[in-house]
Amino acid sequence: MKRSALVLAGFALALATLGTVHARQDDIDINRLTSSLDQLANDPVMGGYAQAEQARARDAIAQLAQAGSRERAHALYLAERRVDLAKVAAQLQDAQFKLVQLDHEHDQILLANSRREAQLARRELERQRMQYQMALEESARLQQQGQAYSQAAEQARAEAERAKKLAAAQGRVARAARREAALAAQAAKAMRSELQDNPPAEAAPDKHEKPKRHEHP
Repeated sequence: MKRSALVLAGFALALATLGTVHARQDDIDINRLTSSLDQLANDPVMGGYAQAEQARARDAIAQLAQAGSRERAHALYLAERRVDLAKVAAQLQDAQFKLVQLDHEHDQILLANSRREAQLARRELERQRMQYQMALEESARLQQQGQAYSQAAEQARAEAERAKKLAAAQGRVARAARREAALAAQAAKAMRSELQDNPPAEAAPDKHEKPKRHEHP
C-alpha cells in the first residue's frame, strides 16, 4: 500500500513535470513566433506591408497559446507558416513597391531623355531652318547679281552690236568715198591727158566788137 502510494506520487510528479515542460515549450514557441512577428511589424520599411497576413499570423499564435496537447503540433505548424507567410508577403510587397518605383524612375529618365532629345531636335531644326533661310537669301542675292550681270552683258552685247553696225556703215562710207575719190582722180587724169593732147585754140577777136576808147583822166 505504501509502495503503491509512492508510485502514484511519482507518476503525478512526472505528469506535473511533463506539463511544466510542455508549458515552457509552448512559451518558447509562442515567444519565438511573437518576437519574429513583432520584428516584422516594427520594421520601418516592411512593417506597413502585409497587414492582413500579420493579423492572421497573430491569430494563429493566439490559437497556439490556447491549444491543448493534442492540437498543439498542428497549431504550432499553422502559426509558423502564418508568420513565414506574413514575412514573405511583406517582402513581396516591398519588392513590388520598389519595382514600381524603379519603373517610375525609369519612366522619368525616359521622359527626361525624351525631353532632352526633343530639345536637341528643336535646336537642330532651328539651325537647319536658319541655314536654309541663309541659303535662300544667298540664292536670291546671287540671282539678282546674275540678273544684273546678264543685263550688263546684254547691254554690252547690244552696244557691241551697235558699234559693229556703225563700223560697218563707216566702212561702207569710206569705201564709197575711196571709190568716188578714185573716180574723181581718174576723171582729172583723163582731163589732163586730153588737154595735153588737144590744147585749146587762141580765141579770135570779135569783128563786131567795138574798140575800147581810152578815157583820159
